[in-house]
Amino acid sequence: MKDLPRLIDPFARAITYLRVSVTDRCDFRCVYCMSENMNFLPKADLLTLEELDRVCSAFISQGVRKLRITGGEPLVRRDIMDFFTSISRHLKSGVLDELTLTTNGSQLHRFADQLAKIGIKRINISLDTLDQEKFAKITRWGRLTQVLDGIDAAINAGIRVKINVVALKNFNENELDNLVKWCAQKDMDLTFIEVMPMGDIGNENRLDQYWPLSDLQKTLAKTWTVIDSREQSGGPARYVRLAETNQKVGFITPLTHNFCESCNRVRLTCTGELYQCLGQEDQLDLRKVLRDNVDNKSLINAIHAAIAKKPKGHAFDYSRQQVSGQMSRHMSHTGG
Repeated sequence: MKDLPRLIDPFARAITYLRVSVTDRCDFRCVYCMSENMNFLPKADLLTLEELDRVCSAFISQGVRKLRITGGEPLVRRDIMDFFTSISRHLKSGVLDELTLTTNGSQLHRFADQLAKIGIKRINISLDTLDQEKFAKITRWGRLTQVLDGIDAAINAGIRVKINVVALKNFNENELDNLVKWCAQKDMDLTFIEVMPMGDIGNENRLDQYWPLSDLQKTLAKTWTVIDSREQSGGPARYVRLAETNQKVGFITPLTHNFCESCNRVRLTCTGELYQCLGQEDQLDLRKVLRDNVDNKSLINAIHAAIAKKPKGHAFDYSRQQVSGQMSRHMSHTGG
């Protein structure tokens, strides 16, 4: 029998899921995520791999059962496999149910076999188009062939792949059926995500990008038989199944239908800031606690203090044709 949750927020939600950004750097510059000429953080500001292990282990000791590693692009961080190998000891001991990551797929051809061997059973890959020219445009720096090779490498290594697609108006609207068919052919799950107002993205306009998933679902139903599903994955997605392919399709809808009432997660940035909510600016500096204290008592106390201040929900809003609740930090800093 599992231990009872130890991290309970003011709204009686058990916090069992930690998302950790290990770097703000990325080998892409996706137009909804970053500006093209990013100023990245100095190395001294980042948590070391040892500090990341220490804080993740502290959360796990307090009842976190799922750990997702993100970035930026997590696999571009130097020696990141040392961290994965070390933290996987919690899988082996049984105190952690799942260790996973979200990646753009560019480095999976190098690391997929290693990730599978240490116990990673499924990963999320961010991919918004199957068109090479559009892919180059949306990522600014990316190469689609490299990502597709990485996806195949993960599948061949026995890792379950879920494709995350950011729904972008006038960009990938006409690819909906192609994305569904492609994922079905490769036996991959598929999740669509509404674009969120995170950080300065240069000349791009959030409202121009925003394609509500309520509209996407109506479009999907024109081609496919959509069956409601009660399936859950421990995250914010709501799922349906498509009768023709028996394929699971998820929807992450922070704007049209927020999922705050069931939120079970907090986010740690690569600099040690703990954000209780993706859509709020409140945070706690765990880096200072880590570096000022050799023992973990103060760290655990600080974690509990942060959870005690977790808000009821985010502030994102695109209504009235303006962006409200925009966060100053980039998604690459907080972690996807």
